[in-house]
Amino acid sequence: MGGLDPVMVRFNKGLHEIGNGCWAWIEPDGSWGWSNAGLITSGECSLLVDTLYDPHMTRSMLSAMRDASPAARQIDMLVNTHADGDHTYGNRVAGSARIITSAPTAGEFFKLTPEKLQAIIDDADTLGEGAQLIAAWGKNFDFKDNILVPPTETFERELALKVGDKDVHLFNVGPAHTTGDTVIHSVQDRTVYTGDLLFMDVHPAIWEGSLDGWLAACDFMLGLDIDVVVPGHGPLTDKAGVRMFKTYLETLRREARLRFEAGMAVEEAADEIVFDPPYDSWLCPERVTGSVNFLFRQWGHPNAETDFMRIFDMMARHANRRAECLAGRHSAGCRHPH
Repeated sequence: MGGLDPVMVRFNKGLHEIGNGCWAWIEPDGSWGWSNAGLITSGECSLLVDTLYDPHMTRSMLSAMRDASPAARQIDMLVNTHADGDHTYGNRVAGSARIITSAPTAGEFFKLTPEKLQAIIDDADTLGEGAQLIAAWGKNFDFKDNILVPPTETFERELALKVGDKDVHLFNVGPAHTTGDTVIHSVQDRTVYTGDLLFMDVHPAIWEGSLDGWLAACDFMLGLDIDVVVPGHGPLTDKAGVRMFKTYLETLRREARLRFEAGMAVEEAADEIVFDPPYDSWLCPERVTGSVNFLFRQWGHPNAETDFMRIFDMMARHANRRAECLAGRHSAGCRHPH
């Protein structure tokens, strides 16, 4: 590793050199749509880890990468860690790169296209609270006239690549966050790119995949010989960050199960869960409602939602209740921390 102490790196927007031709692109504040990416180079060869939420953002990132490394002037390979738009919607500006994903990720690629997302934003006033929540953060990005470019190659569980002289190993550890989540291990750089298997300082989005699989993915990453961990959202970290996130998932499952067995409704249970530090200050607390709904659905709760927009409706209601609580209008009996 080239001298980066991930604990000391400030959470600044832009390109961070990890060392030896390995880079991380960081997008504060890591909340809705603000995702990270990466670049691995060796000699004249390059591998891009994920694109960003729209072509304009991705072009800006690629420009910074080209300024930093001649190898980035032409991207040879692009690996999308999973199918979510904030990691794929910029694919069209990656040039002639081979686009590689796991097979399950390829199967999910067109689940929510830029066109569909823009239609939700355009009709938000009639579609309800969830669509309005999407529109609130969607205004930061440009989804119009964007054509989603799918993978050109897929793999099942493992794929060994060469980037110049470097060994880069891809591992499909899903289902976890999604049905197929790829960990990218740059072996000589002792660095791993996790995609959305790791959220730092922001609550994760959990509404598909497998929580058991996600915990197993954390163990897998902890078993790798690595110093630097580039999460899908949030600041750079190391194995301590992976352990902290695993504890978050275990806490969420335990607290949700207690409330499921007590017969609570999804929103009531989510409102009642209060995390201890450091998780109590994480961004996007409304996502806890989506996570609880996912677990309740797995456990057979009769009123757990399956519809995408209704899940966002629940998260929007949580956000609204929290805002009212923090404004002091519902201080008596408010479950949210002030």
